Amino acid sequence: MANAALSAPTLSAPAVILTTPQLAENIGAVARIMANFGLSDLRLVNPRDGWPQERAWALASGAEWPLNAARVHDTVAEAVADLQLVFATTARPRELTLPVLTPRAAAAELAGAAAEGRRVGLLFGGERAGLETADIALCQAVVTIPIDPRFRSLNLAQAVAINAYEWRTTVADAAPPAFREGPEPASGEALLGLYQHLERELETAGFFHPPEKTPNMVQNLRSALGKARFTDQEVRTLRGVITALSRGRGKVLEKIARKRGEGEA
Repeated sequence: MANAALSAPTLSAPAVILTTPQLAENIGAVARIMANFGLSDLRLVNPRDGWPQERAWALASGAEWPLNAARVHDTVAEAVADLQLVFATTARPRELTLPVLTPRAAAAELAGAAAEGRRVGLLFGGERAGLETADIALCQAVVTIPIDPRFRSLNLAQAVAINAYEWRTTVADAAPPAFREGPEPASGEALLGLYQHLERELETAGFFHPPEKTPNMVQNLRSALGKARFTDQEVRTLRGVITALSRGRGKVLEKIARKRGEGEA
């Protein structure tokens, strides 16, 4: 008979998203760790040597199901489009003002969201450069492992292992999933649509000035909005607000143009 204490409640486990992974061996090692801790949703963003890669299966040591079902995406935005809560794992929060969590605190928050029926994920950077600020801006919090500052280098598979372990220990002791009340949280795809809609109108209004600061301004806006964790309904409402404001601006410009035309007549 299986030990009941080792049986985790049925929750939707986090997707593991690897951004620009370089080595097939590291992808295989990550798959092995995912299998150890009950994770199966592996997503790869622009793997350097393409996909599939035979060496990944060799390093997985029989943990083939995350590799067999792995999905490849062109961008992080595409990889997180269906997720409603995504945390970026990085030692450098950089200039974004996102909440910074330990893996244990992150696991508790992810488990709580999963218990409410939300789709959650953990985003990991590539071996060489980690995560880009623009990708972190698509997440709702940063997970930082409290390692010794004298040596901050951490292998990709090690980082996944620490976070996967904290997830497993959290859900192993968790109560059965709670009934989720309230409106549905917005997906990554819906949030990206909101961001891009707002950015287009701000561009038209001349907000992004000087032009060279546009990428940082966009990232800061996305980071600030992401922390709100909007629902689908809130995203639709905000997009309606943006549309109404842009139409109002258009009417004002039409009136100005008409008056100028009358003055010149």
